[in-house]
Amino acid sequence: MSDNVLIRVRDLKKYYNGDAIKALDGITTDIVHGEVVVVIGPSGSGKSTFLRSLNLLELPTSGSIEFDGAEITDPKTDINLHRQKMGMVFQHFNLFPHMTVLRNMTLAPIKLLKKPEAEAQEKARELLRRVGLADRAEAYPSQLSGGQKQRIAIVRALCMDPEVMLFDEPTSALDPEMVGEVLEVMKELAQMGMTMVVVTHEMGFAREVASRVIFMDGGQILEEGTPEEVFDHPKCDRLKTFLSKVL
Repeated sequence: MSDNVLIRVRDLKKYYNGDAIKALDGITTDIVHGEVVVVIGPSGSGKSTFLRSLNLLELPTSGSIEFDGAEITDPKTDINLHRQKMGMVFQHFNLFPHMTVLRNMTLAPIKLLKKPEAEAQEKARELLRRVGLADRAEAYPSQLSGGQKQRIAIVRALCMDPEVMLFDEPTSALDPEMVGEVLEVMKELAQMGMTMVVVTHEMGFAREVASRVIFMDGGQILEEGTPEEVFDHPKCDRLKTFLSKVL
């Protein structure tokens, strides 16, 4: 396996109702260390299914996924061990409402990584400072705006020192004026060299931050390339139609 490939996906399929619904229909791609891959496409194209398959939140019907040299689709692989190295941020923030922000952020590193509490708290506070929320450490999720909650969800994932961050439409549940503050955090992550796979409808973000854009429809990758190739010189008609509606 090439040293630089972090995730290797081969002929990934996810079928429902027998073969009636092909959510994923033969996805093959490599994700390289430090790459920011942005996945775009119409609703129902398989984007989120693909993303959620990368850490087996969706179990594929067939095909293989290698992560960090281990085939995680092999039933003998301890997927929970590998999930610890994959940060995941969803549309909804999934913060524990009865815990402070700091406790939300330190729970997993203390329990799963066995980090000393003081060390986990120090890292969490440093990450909160980085996203402009140092003063919210002792707040509860109900006291935060949607944009603040999503920034907390991102830095909570970073507390686990992940090798890759997976984002499933992280701004789609936010009020428009809060979208920018979350995208700003994601841009900074990209600049720091974090490997990221992002499913999003934010075409401006895709154009500005992606090293590669994947266009999906009907459970397949129909086109991929640099942002310039995909947005300025689309080849397939389906992509051209899609872009005419979203740009």
